[in-house]
Amino acid sequence: MKLYTFFRNSAGHRVRIALHLKEIPFDYVSIDIRKGAQHEESFRKINPLSLIPALEDKGQIITQSTAIIEYLEELYPAPSIFPEDPIARARSRAFAASIASEIHALNNMRVHKYMHDELGLSDTQRDSWYKHWAHVGLTALERQVKEYDTHTKFGFADTPTIGDIFLVPQVLNFRRTKLDMSAYPRLVEIVEACERHPAFIKAAPEAQPDYVEGE
Repeated sequence: MKLYTFFRNSAGHRVRIALHLKEIPFDYVSIDIRKGAQHEESFRKINPLSLIPALEDKGQIITQSTAIIEYLEELYPAPSIFPEDPIARARSRAFAASIASEIHALNNMRVHKYMHDELGLSDTQRDSWYKHWAHVGLTALERQVKEYDTHTKFGFADTPTIGDIFLVPQVLNFRRTKLDMSAYPRLVEIVEACERHPAFIKAAPEAQPDYVEGE
């Protein structure tokens, strides 16, 4: 397998976590989105949307992190990234979908670039907009995990699930922008448990071959 990704790409970070949780060997292909490598014709042939990550397996290309992770689950069902209990499984999936669709979609480099370059928003205005929606999303997620009251080591089980896989990269993005996470203690607790897990350590941005300190 080849994973086209970048150390700072949170969607690619999700896929790396899943690969390491399942101990699937893969080749890391760096696509430097800071330099616009995702828009080069060579990568457009891999993904016409010019988005990472993309997974190449047996000559076939799969895009979108959720689809890639589900593909990995179908190929390698053990260890599963979904809770055994059907309700917990649905909640974990919904939690991940909320991050992917409601939070990450607004915390995207091309969105922020458009706001700055095309709409003329200052960095202060853009950051204020971003932090508002980040807090809206995090407040809802914190309320959910508290209401579920799972008492599990991770978000939805005693092993990492898809909800944890999506949460950790998103929180890393928030830390980078110095977003105050003190209002979300259960989310912080889940992330800290994940960050002690070997698969999450291997998948972390600083563990990748293209990592640049301070970026």
